[in-house]
Amino acid sequence: MVTIIDGKPTFRHPEKRNRPDTPVLRKPDWIRVKAPTSKGFAETQEIVRSKGLVTVCQEAGCPNIGECWTKKHATMMILGEVCTRACSFCNVSTGRPAPVDADEPRRVAEAVHEMGLEHVVITSVDRDDLEDGGALHFVSVIEEIRKASPGTTIEILTPDFLRKDGWENRVIDAAPDVFNHNIETVPSLYLSIRPGARYYHSIRLLERVKQRDPNQFTKSGLMVGLGETKEEVMQVMDDMRSAGIDFLTIGQYLQPTRKHAAVDRFVTPDEFKAYEEIARSKGFLMVSASPLTRSSYHAGEDFQKLKAARLAANG
Repeated sequence: MVTIIDGKPTFRHPEKRNRPDTPVLRKPDWIRVKAPTSKGFAETQEIVRSKGLVTVCQEAGCPNIGECWTKKHATMMILGEVCTRACSFCNVSTGRPAPVDADEPRRVAEAVHEMGLEHVVITSVDRDDLEDGGALHFVSVIEEIRKASPGTTIEILTPDFLRKDGWENRVIDAAPDVFNHNIETVPSLYLSIRPGARYYHSIRLLERVKQRDPNQFTKSGLMVGLGETKEEVMQVMDDMRSAGIDFLTIGQYLQPTRKHAAVDRFVTPDEFKAYEEIARSKGFLMVSASPLTRSSYHAGEDFQKLKAARLAANG
């Protein structure tokens, strides 16, 4: 929880330091994963380390890191490792970020090339301190990857670009293969779970992608187990479909520390299967719903399925 820099304690989540501890529920058997020990995991770790890169796999404490890194699948997190938001579900460090690293796009592209990735996911922290919210950095990363690995398809998982006066259009125009932005939870929980964001702004962002580039795939994700109702989740699905979102992911919220939002309950695998069936009936081209589903989990395989689903839908 604490690291020492220049002799002074710096907290990963300073805004959460004085919060009362929340209860931690015992995880059910279907949530448990094995510790990573494979050769592939070590090789991925070394490539990420040698390039001085940050991954959301590490920063967010993703439970799937062992499986994904063994296959040399890593989600790169650009624009630093410190976020300007303080969402109560997230384990990424919060505070004042460092200046943008102009060489990062080149190093990300090199890592993508060395890993031989057919599909890559690029995400970032929120950078409310920047005029463009980091939009031009996303564009640079996309351009560098295309130069180094022209055959690699690119999926981006962006912040919401709240109050950034249209800078998100530059990212849309860079034409990533998939534009992902997570809604995260139902509107009634935004104040406690995602206080720096606005639900309808996030919906409109994804709608704008479709309006500007109808052929660009759009994707969004939800966490469940935070206290939402089934009816609220179904309403979010309807809002997403109204915005033309193609791909929905639904996963179990897992509490990073006692200072984060508590898990209300563990949603059963059968309930996830029911959510998947409901979402498919509402017209999503692709749905991934399971306890361990995350935005970039099996992203490459799912992208191929997404393309096939569009072809089938278009006859």
